[in-house]
Amino acid sequence: MWRFEASPRRAAPKGLPSSFAQHRISKGAYLHPAPLFLRSWHTDITYIGTWQGWLYLATVIDIASRRVVGYAITDHLRTELVADALANAVAARDPGPGVIFHSDRGCQYTSAAFAGLASDCAVTLSHGRTGQCWDNALSESFFASLKGELIDLQAWPTKAMARRAIVEYIAWYNGTRLHSTLGYKTPAEFEEVTKIKKVA
Repeated sequence: MWRFEASPRRAAPKGLPSSFAQHRISKGAYLHPAPLFLRSWHTDITYIGTWQGWLYLATVIDIASRRVVGYAITDHLRTELVADALANAVAARDPGPGVIFHSDRGCQYTSAAFAGLASDCAVTLSHGRTGQCWDNALSESFFASLKGELIDLQAWPTKAMARRAIVEYIAWYNGTRLHSTLGYKTPAEFEEVTKIKKVA
């Protein structure tokens, strides 16, 4: 078991075209998400170096609760990586039709195969405009935490070792790590409080 500790933070001051409809999210709406989770997800990919070569992690994060709701870890960057992450998120959350799935314009996310999967899952795809760095801010924040609190703290001799540690970190991030943007609650706590408020 790895022991994780949140790092201190300062105050926040070549794709292929596809035929599916796009949903535009304004900058203000994206940075100030709706209070109810399950409406909008964000996805991105990062890489992790090991002595055996690269691993690639694709995550799906709930924009409102900051919870990692789905992910996939592989040693390649084919479309299957992001497809598995989306499929895992849908299986875990059962969000119902119309959840917005926001990504950059990477070729994995704009492929016909991925568009077909999204359609089958009743997921609405949304792509950021080229050069807009805030589009990836949520996922980049998670990746910075993952690397600063785990990956960069030691060497990773094997892919299997890194994979196990990442899986444990995501569970800790969702259930234990406090988030200032959530009023110093964990993503799991935030979702539970939001659920109670919705019922009340």
